[in-house]
Amino acid sequence: MLDNVVRRYRQGDASVDVLNGASATVEAGEVVALIAPSGAGKSTLLHVAGLLERPDGGEVWLDGRPTVGLGDDARTAIRRGRVGFVYQFHHLLPEFSALENVVMPQIIRGLAKAEARERAAELLTYLGLGARLSHRPAELSGGEQQRVAIARAVANAPRLLLADEPTGNLDPTTSAHVFQTLTTLARASGLAAIVATHNLDLAATLDRRITLRDGVLVDA
Repeated sequence: MLDNVVRRYRQGDASVDVLNGASATVEAGEVVALIAPSGAGKSTLLHVAGLLERPDGGEVWLDGRPTVGLGDDARTAIRRGRVGFVYQFHHLLPEFSALENVVMPQIIRGLAKAEARERAAELLTYLGLGARLSHRPAELSGGEQQRVAIARAVANAPRLLLADEPTGNLDPTTSAHVFQTLTTLARASGLAAIVATHNLDLAATLDRRITLRDGVLVDA
């Protein structure tokens, strides 16, 4: 997945190495916790793994395919159909219902509206939101909003799920429920998933734990 990845940024005349030869493989159905202090490069790693940023060195493989040398259009197409993102804030569209928020990425990908609505309803029902399909984000609790965001992330059946502090804004009980929902769905769908989190108790429930140390990924 990540092979000797390097990512650096310029700060004035200085160069800051955030990733310095990071390598990792996540298998289908495996959910891996990424735990590291703030500023260590967790978000950068997820952005590179999800093809939102190009690395300055190394390779990013997805479904056995190298991606670094691809053009922007090809990378966007892969990202749209093969990668799902969940963030600390749900980023749901406030004027649309839960169902419509999950339908939208499927329509953008080209799925027929009726089929997209059926899949969205199935996903949301699986996540315990069958009675909330027509509710807008403001009418949902924080945990419900994040579950809608998870459904949206997997609506196009991606092969890789990347979650950046997905429970960071939630209370402990809700966090545990959302975390369990995310991991159960990932395992049932055969997704490879990386979940960045500061919560060591929740991280301990996942298949493996990795951390960034001096820009390199190591077991935590």
